[in-house]
Amino acid sequence: MRILLWYCEQFNWIPAIKTLESVPESVTESMQNQYKNVVVAFIHVEPKDTLEASSSEKKLLKNLKWISKKWNNSPIILHSFTHLGEEKADAQEAHALLNRVESRLKNVDYVVIQTPYGYFLDLDMKAKGHPLARIYKEF
Repeated sequence: MRILLWYCEQFNWIPAIKTLESVPESVTESMQNQYKNVVVAFIHVEPKDTLEASSSEKKLLKNLKWISKKWNNSPIILHSFTHLGEEKADAQEAHALLNRVESRLKNVDYVVIQTPYGYFLDLDMKAKGHPLARIYKEF
């Protein structure tokens, strides 16, 4: 798994292009989402991350909780981003992993938002110039 964590003073998206046939059509270009002071996790799930013996999900949760607390328990946005490595997990398995992470974080009172899975998004970001505003991890 590879993750790029951003702390954004502003993060907005608009769905642009559907990339997976299996995802709902309910997401439209008119849907716009705007958030302030959030942690945005660009997450690349690799095939090994979806194996039962993998510790990647646990490590992802640990890193998300850590960075959220560093920014005063900021909300977390999960964004599937399959451009951080060459090997990609099966789309359904990767989405299931992100859904589990979202659920587990919500179960311990984190505010979590997931961007529409299976879509390219038009993004608008404003990130702080701070050492903890951009963190890359690979595990």
